[in-house]
Amino acid sequence: MLRELTQNRIQKIWVPTKDDKRRGTGAPHFANPPTVIVMVGLPARGKTYISKKLTRYLNWIGIPTKVFNVGEYRREAVKNYSSYDFFKPDNESAVKTRKQCALAALRDVKSYLKDEGGQVAVFDATNTTRDRRDLILKFGDENDFKIFFIESVCEDPSVIASNIMEVKVSCPDYKDCNKTEAMMDFQKRIDCYRISYQPLDLDQYDRAHSFIKVIDVGSRFLVNRIQDHIQSKIVYYLMNIHVQPRTIYLCRHGESTDNLEGRLGGDSGLSQRGRQFSRALARFVEEQHLKDLKVWTSQLCRSIQTAEHLGVPYEQWKALNEIDAGVCEEMTYDEVKEKFPEEFALRDEDKYYYRYPAGESYQDLVQRVEPVIMELERQKNVLVVCHQAVMRCLLAYFLDKSAEEMPYLKCPLHTVLKLTPVAYGCKVESISLNVEAVNTHRDRPEEVKRGPGTLIRRNSVTPLTSPESHIKKPRIEGLEEAPIQELPNSVAHCTSSHIPLALTGQVPELICSHRPHPEPFRAS
Repeated sequence: MLRELTQNRIQKIWVPTKDDKRRGTGAPHFANPPTVIVMVGLPARGKTYISKKLTRYLNWIGIPTKVFNVGEYRREAVKNYSSYDFFKPDNESAVKTRKQCALAALRDVKSYLKDEGGQVAVFDATNTTRDRRDLILKFGDENDFKIFFIESVCEDPSVIASNIMEVKVSCPDYKDCNKTEAMMDFQKRIDCYRISYQPLDLDQYDRAHSFIKVIDVGSRFLVNRIQDHIQSKIVYYLMNIHVQPRTIYLCRHGESTDNLEGRLGGDSGLSQRGRQFSRALARFVEEQHLKDLKVWTSQLCRSIQTAEHLGVPYEQWKALNEIDAGVCEEMTYDEVKEKFPEEFALRDEDKYYYRYPAGESYQDLVQRVEPVIMELERQKNVLVVCHQAVMRCLLAYFLDKSAEEMPYLKCPLHTVLKLTPVAYGCKVESISLNVEAVNTHRDRPEEVKRGPGTLIRRNSVTPLTSPESHIKKPRIEGLEEAPIQELPNSVAHCTSSHIPLALTGQVPELICSHRPHPEPFRAS
């Protein structure tokens, strides 16, 4: 018997009236089984970089994702790291400890995907042996999880050395050592893993499994047996990212005449101060001395007028147009409150999921600007001249902000945000061009309380601690081994460094395979 449907007031979508716990929330509806992404590769090959960046992207597009880094489990079990001896394959006690840590992480993966609403778990470890990967495949079969492998392969000595120096020597294992000692120890750790390393085998052992090989930090790819939409999204994303140094500048258009009147949306031109900002922006861009800077705008008048003053070619993106306010377009907030009081209150209740009648929500906007994010990841230096809601969506991606935070990010007029990607995140600098403008930011009303039924899309940082909000329970319990001895006191303290990885400027080559093709499809 068909259930009766009711239209959700916030999202304007139809949901079953009864027997549906998710009614009235923005909870995503997933039909496919959860996915476990399994990282594979020797140490210092960028696995954690890929894990963190991919998790940030998947959460941003609305797929609840969490990283489980087995190294963190090992550091919790073994309080004091001694040396690379811990990673020797003939160190039976350490091998047992490392396996227990992996099993503990898999236990938490299961809990996250079955009990905590997760849809994708990233199992971040070396997983260099077939025995370990077979164990994970069996774990997936037992729990009805899809398994997707991402293997990072790199033998470029300069890239490996850069990764070790810029990320690994500043990790907790080497908190009390100098960089030279840490570098030597980590190189020997890699040699320990290399002894038993068994890469994914497309032609024989692993031909039935789903995976992508990322070769030489994205210069080439090998793809095998993509099963579903999520795996397809992962492959597409990984083929677009790079780690070359670059800068992204985000700013809104200059102040418009509609801004002066406090009106939503519309397609008005610039005010006098808006034109003044456009000239100031042109001077700012010239002072940056950026090589091959690309400029993107929306297709709205105020954004194009702002770019015209730059005196350089620019590209118009319809995807960068401001959020569509539907029947509320060109109204002031007071007019919306008077004419549509219920809609006004509903938007305050859940601004991310709220959809304007005949218009858009922030959730819709994220889907619309996703191609912009993909292209930004491919580019080097870019200036994006856009609008308040669009800028919030872009900023939330780069700064890993949650759905609850996104609609309230402050993006003032006549201010440029300079984004510089770094090893595991993004550095942001706010630069005011000293041209006055109206304040269009509206804070969340204090009296509005989030209802218990509303699902907040987590960012990729929050889920790591969300199950342990008050008391942090140990991940590892009952280990028989005694803690590893501390490093000698004579070893000096080392400082941390967070610089983007080096990357050779090669054109990516794609190698795809989907059996039953007898040989991989090759393209360049």
